[in-house]
This record gives sequence, structure tokens and C-alpha cells, in this order.
Amino acid sequence: MQELKITMLGSRNVGKTTLLTAMYEQFANNVSGIDLQLTPEEESSAILQERLIELKSLLGSFEARGGIQGTGGEPSDLRSFIFDLGRKGKPPSLRLNFRDYPGGYLLSKATTEQRQFVKGLMNECVAVLIAIDAPALMEAKGKWNEMINRPQQIIDLFCSTYQDLGSPRLVILAPVKCEKYMQSEKLSLELTQRIREEYKRLFELFNSEALRSNIVSVITPVQTVGSVLFSRIEIKDGDPHFMFRKIGHDAKYCPKDSEQPLRYLLRFILKLHLTNNRNWEWLNFDLNFLRDIFNLDDAFINAIKELSKGCKSDGGFTVLQGNSLLDI
Repeated sequence: MQELKITMLGSRNVGKTTLLTAMYEQFANNVSGIDLQLTPEEESSAILQERLIELKSLLGSFEARGGIQGTGGEPSDLRSFIFDLGRKGKPPSLRLNFRDYPGGYLLSKATTEQRQFVKGLMNECVAVLIAIDAPALMEAKGKWNEMINRPQQIIDLFCSTYQDLGSPRLVILAPVKCEKYMQSEKLSLELTQRIREEYKRLFELFNSEALRSNIVSVITPVQTVGSVLFSRIEIKDGDPHFMFRKIGHDAKYCPKDSEQPLRYLLRFILKLHLTNNRNWEWLNFDLNFLRDIFNLDDAFINAIKELSKGCKSDGGFTVLQGNSLLDI
């Protein structure tokens, strides 16, 4: 079985684990009728199940936090969230490995070796998923955005890593905890505009002559709980604490659009296979990887095509660059 690696970018406690939990828990419901199943391997399943229990037992008012203890700052804290994807009742065809590096690796105290480690992850992965804390981006005129989302650090990381790419890459910007900002078209457009402003240098890099033909970038807002709204910011010892409230006393955990990043990822990979450009030189694999995944199973290709039809492109969902590398 072939493995596809995806780097998860985002500072500690932004919500990367919560995003993957929502994707895993809601996949079957969101792709009902498509002959695909997503199955986490045992260790990933245990971690995500614990996070799921926490999310389903939220009180009426609560503070949003990261993973169970967050991903720490030591090499031993590196997590790989692994999912096997295939047709229902058949052996899986593809392994998805979401690499969640220790959040401390982007902090000021990170060592040169730790920063190089993150760069190495980005170089070997076909896709990068950037989790963005939406309330930090949107509330108080973005006062806490730099502290929590660290957009300039992420932009600098891409500038030093994405150079002379020999093959296409997918970059997904996934604002999370964005229930409040998906309540209307006006609010969702404001969310998209803020991302365009805060990550302007990143998009300029992607649109440069050297990278333009090899980068696909999309925005996919994910309501990671679904039944809550941002309430207020409480300041304690100079630090912000973002508080949320349930929309109703008995409101249940019901994330929305959590499968959208996965839809875009698989649409991108299938397009590369269909294009079959032998000049693309992947760092750790070549196009035999794609042929091994798809060529022997037309039913799997058709299932991925069907999944791709559900990629949203309005209401806050935006393809910023690289439509030609998504057009199946």
C-alpha cells in the first residue's frame, strides 16, 4: 500500500488535532453513497477517540483548547495521524500520513535542528495543511493573530523551503473554530479577506514566476464543533482566553465541512495521475506512486472522482491559485 504524507502546520493549541478528529468522525456521514471508507490505524484511532470524547462532552460555555495535552516541543512528541483509504469492504488502496510536528518547533526557543526538521517535513510532503485559529484572526481587530497563528513565521518557513520546486504541491489553509464566521455570506467573505490580508506575502510567493505553475492553494473553512459560537475573550495574566458557548443546552457535536480538505487533497492527487507528467520529480517518490494507487482499480478512481465533485468553491471556500491542477 502506498503512503501519502501531509504536513500539518500551525502553532501549539491552534486546533490541528481537533481538525483531524472532525475529519475522521464525520467522513462517513459527509460522503454517504460514495464507495470509500477512511480508517485510522490503531494508535491514531485511540488519540482521536479521546479527543472526540472531550468534544462531545463540552459544557454550555467553555474555552477552546488544542489537543488533549497539545503537541509538545520534544522529538518524542512528534505525531503521525495515519488513515487508510479504500473502497468499502476492500483492502485499502492508499495510506494518508498527517505529520503533526511538535508545536514548540515554531516558537522562539526552537533550535536550528528543530526548525530544520519542520523544513524537512515540508520538502517530503506533497501537501501542507495550515490550521488557522479563526477567532484569533478575526476578533479584536486581529490583535492576537500574530501571537496565536504566527502567520509571518509560517510565511518565512515557506520562503525558505519552497524553492525551485520540481513538482506540484497543494497548500490548504483551513480556518478552524469558524462557526461564527460561516453564519452569513458577508461574514464568510470577511473571513476570506482577512486570510488574504494576513497571508499576503505567502500568496505573492506562490504567484511568483518560479512557483506559479507548481502551487495549488485553497481556503477551506471547517466548523470543528458545529454547535457552538465564539462568545468572548477573557484576559488572564496578559494572555487571551477564547470562550465559546453552545447554541443550545442540548446542542450536540456536529462539525461541518470537515471533509473538505480531504476532498481537495484527493482531487489534487488524482489530477496528477491523470496528467501523468513524467517530468515531475518527487523528492521521495515518482509517478509510479500514482500509477500504483490508481491504475489497477478503476472503481477506486471513480470513487475519488465522485468525492471530488463535492469540493466547495463558494461561501468562504476559495481556490486562490492553481485551478488547472484541480480540473479533473
